[in-house]
Amino acid sequence: MAFARFNNKLAVIGVFAAWMAAGSAWAAVAVGADHANLQYTGRVDHANPAAPVLSWPGTSIEGNFTGATLAIKLDDQLGKNFFDVYIDGDLTQPFLVQAEKGGKTYPVAAQLAPGRHSFLITKRSEGEEGATVFQGLELADGGELLPPPARKQRRIEFFGDSISSGMGNESPADGPDHLVKDKNSFMSYASITARALDAELHLISQSGIGVMISWFPFTMPDFYDQLSAVGNNDTVWDFKQWTPDVVVINLFQNDSWLVDREKRLSPLPDDAQRVAAYRKFVRTIRSKYPKAYIICALGSMDAVRPGSKWPGYVRTAVDQMRDENKDARIDTVVLPYTGFNGHPRIPQHQANASLLSAVIRAKMDWRPLQ
Repeated sequence: MAFARFNNKLAVIGVFAAWMAAGSAWAAVAVGADHANLQYTGRVDHANPAAPVLSWPGTSIEGNFTGATLAIKLDDQLGKNFFDVYIDGDLTQPFLVQAEKGGKTYPVAAQLAPGRHSFLITKRSEGEEGATVFQGLELADGGELLPPPARKQRRIEFFGDSISSGMGNESPADGPDHLVKDKNSFMSYASITARALDAELHLISQSGIGVMISWFPFTMPDFYDQLSAVGNNDTVWDFKQWTPDVVVINLFQNDSWLVDREKRLSPLPDDAQRVAAYRKFVRTIRSKYPKAYIICALGSMDAVRPGSKWPGYVRTAVDQMRDENKDARIDTVVLPYTGFNGHPRIPQHQANASLLSAVIRAKMDWRPLQ
C-alpha cells in the first residue's frame, strides 16, 4: 500500500495546484451537512442535523454531484482521524485526508470532467482517535448535489476488535502495526465482506476490546449499544433505527491474551465461565435482532493457533444456544491462523473476507446481484 499512499501525496499536490488555478471558481456552492441528498451510513449522531458526528470506523457519507471540484468540511476533535474519499467509484485510488484538529476545508477533487460524479467518504480510524463533525461540502460554481444512489437492500453488522477495525492492515508485513496512518477500516475483512455481498455495513469495533476483559476498563458488553464510539459513555444507540440481516461477532482475541498470557483476571475463569461469558453477549445481540443470522467468528490472529482452546469456547457457546435456546440461525466460522503474529495485513483480510463471504452467501442464499 506504500504505492497508494505515494499516489495520494501526488493527488494532494495536483488538487491544490488545480485549486489555485481555479481561483474564485473553487468552492462557490456550499452544501450543508443536513442536505437531503447526502446519504449517511453507520451509527452517525444526527442530534444536530447540521453538524452530524462520525465516530465509528467505517461510517460513511455518499452522494452524487456535478461540477469540476469537490471539497469536504470537517471539524475534528483531536486531529488524529483519517478519512478516504473515493471519486466516481474508483476504489483503487482514494484521496487520503489526515484531519487536523478543529474546523477545516479539505479540497479532494479538481479538474473533473463535465457531467455527473459520485463521492464516497469513509472514516478509516476508530473512536479512540476521537469524533469528527461533518460540516458539509463545497462544490464548484454551478455545481449541484444530486439525489444519492439507492440504498443497498442487504444489511450486515460486525462486532469486533482491532482485527475488524483494520489495525495495521496497510503496514508492510515487517513493519509496525499500531500506527493510525496504517489503520484502514475500509480495507478490513469486515468492509471487504460487506462490499462482496453488496450489503450496507455497520462496524462496531474497538482495538483492544474483549468480552470478559479489555486493555482498558470497559468491554464489548459495555460498549456495543453506544451511539458514540469515543470511549465508554452514556450515549444510546436506537436499535430500531437499523436492523441487520446478518451479524458477525469476532471477539475473544484480546481475552485470550489478557486471560491466559497476562493473567489479568483473578481468579482466572475456568472453561465453563469463558463459554458462559461469550454466550451471554451473543444472547444479548440475539435479543436485539431476533431474526438475524448470527455468525460467531474468531481469527485470524493467534487465538486460533493450533492447540488454542478459544475456538472451542465459541463453538460450545453456539452449540448451547442451538440446543437449549432452539436457535437455528447461528453458526461459527474460524478464520485460519497463518503463522503471522501481527495484525492481519490486507492480503489476509481479503482471504478472510472471501471465506466469510462464501459462508454468508450460502447461509442466506445471497446470489450476486445483477
